[in-house]
Amino acid sequence: MLSKKIQAAMAGSSAIRAMFVEGQEMAAKVGAENVYDFSLGNPATPAPVSFNQAVKDILDETDPLVIHGYMANSGYEDVREAIAQNLNQRFGTGFSARNVVMTVGAAGGLNIIFKTILDPEDEVVVFVPYFGEYKSYAANFDAMIVEVAPDYETFMPDLKDLEAKITSRTKAVIINNPNNPTGVVYGADMLKALASILEKKEQEFGTDIYLISDEPYRELVYDGAQVDFLTKYYRNTLVGYSFSKSLSLPGERIGYVVVPDEASDSADLLEGLSVSNRTLGFVNAPSLMQKAVARCVNEQTNLEFYDRNRRDLYEGLTSLGFTCVKPQGAFYLWMKSPVENEAEFVEAGKKYHIIMVKGSAFGCKGYVRLAYCVSHETVVNSLQAFAKLAEEYELK
Repeated sequence: MLSKKIQAAMAGSSAIRAMFVEGQEMAAKVGAENVYDFSLGNPATPAPVSFNQAVKDILDETDPLVIHGYMANSGYEDVREAIAQNLNQRFGTGFSARNVVMTVGAAGGLNIIFKTILDPEDEVVVFVPYFGEYKSYAANFDAMIVEVAPDYETFMPDLKDLEAKITSRTKAVIINNPNNPTGVVYGADMLKALASILEKKEQEFGTDIYLISDEPYRELVYDGAQVDFLTKYYRNTLVGYSFSKSLSLPGERIGYVVVPDEASDSADLLEGLSVSNRTLGFVNAPSLMQKAVARCVNEQTNLEFYDRNRRDLYEGLTSLGFTCVKPQGAFYLWMKSPVENEAEFVEAGKKYHIIMVKGSAFGCKGYVRLAYCVSHETVVNSLQAFAKLAEEYELK
């Protein structure tokens, strides 16, 4: 008999992955070139050539017993120092190796944070719409997700609702910037206002409230938008990062967590994260990937590739009569369903071989998400299919 917790997890299995599988099955029947699969955030751009070369060089240069061996649970010290110095140069921070813990991707980072800070019945505040796995990660540690509504014009968080939702049991607030699924970038004014609310609530309840900044899309911003490093606004910030998107390495599962010295119990937090790496079974982040990303901290993916997809998809869909949020970051487009039940709209899209993810998977009904990290040909060719879908719903 399976555990009740895993049975619940299976019942709420990822809608994103389910749509991806459905897209694969459809491609097998009608040909991949005839399917417009916008389900999964799987980068279509290759990893930088320098990254592949770094892997080869490391294997040639390093004692195999060393490169494939264990290290401290927090990761190689030279790797953590390289990441700390890169952040200092870019954001004016003052980190060193001691502030960084290497993780098995951003998901591994969030799980070791949650294991370190959460007790059963603690509350984790999320901003709707949000990456649905946050709920699963919180459930791993018997914590509760509390949803904060957005401003439906801008999809910025409703900070009044946030203030009302924080209680004495609030242990963390998660911010995903740039945001998955909307592509919204939270600016300095919003971040300062958010920090002010959290500081006030910490004083009111006499508790520590950690602001967890989930930043796998930090490098993917457009039109001059900027992503600020949140530790300069709020001392109890914990930053999680993944190289999955910035270096097109989703399958390698490599990232890190940053804990500033100013955070409450920072030394204990860092020790707790290291212990959590071990006790959750990760033990440490992959050794070869650690060494490789350390050599590529200044590399980036092909931003122009995503920007062209973003512009062509947004302009194409809005010209057909669809209502979309213009993304400033990440590689997702958030589109309003022409009918209240977006699941019906998603099903209608399949008739034209369009694969979308329903908004309810992100806690926000009435919308769909399109991941435009696909080939440019897929974006361009999909517009004919979307035109048929728009005609079906009489959008123009």
